[in-house]
Amino acid sequence: MRHRNSGRKLGRNSAHRDALWNNLVTALFVHGRIETTEAKAKELRRHADNTIGWGVQVSELIAKGEGMSPAERTKVVHAKRMARRVVKTQAAMDRLFNEIGPHFATRPGGYTRVLKSRIRKGDAASMALVELVGLAPEA
Repeated sequence: MRHRNSGRKLGRNSAHRDALWNNLVTALFVHGRIETTEAKAKELRRHADNTIGWGVQVSELIAKGEGMSPAERTKVVHAKRMARRVVKTQAAMDRLFNEIGPHFATRPGGYTRVLKSRIRKGDAASMALVELVGLAPEA
């Protein structure tokens, strides 16, 4: 029985799963929309929404710019360090804190959308699109 064991294993060990989520979240932030298998997409929502939460929490502090107090600066640094645990490129970090966080600042949650797209020809896996709600994907 899997009582109190959340998350999908996807046939990978824990380090491989962590790297998979980090890479998928980073790609989602950079591109705005990615296609992956349906099981990965459903699990990716948890990790992406949690990471976007760090950008949302400090979006109004970042908007102040140089007018932040030292206590507010420490909150921003903490949020960036926590997001850096998941997001692996500087481009994705910049987009998270400059575009994505302020965009979702008034939204209470549900930052990502999963749309079923097709059946993959090679192995008949059901595919899904994961996109950020309300943000146009980059070309």
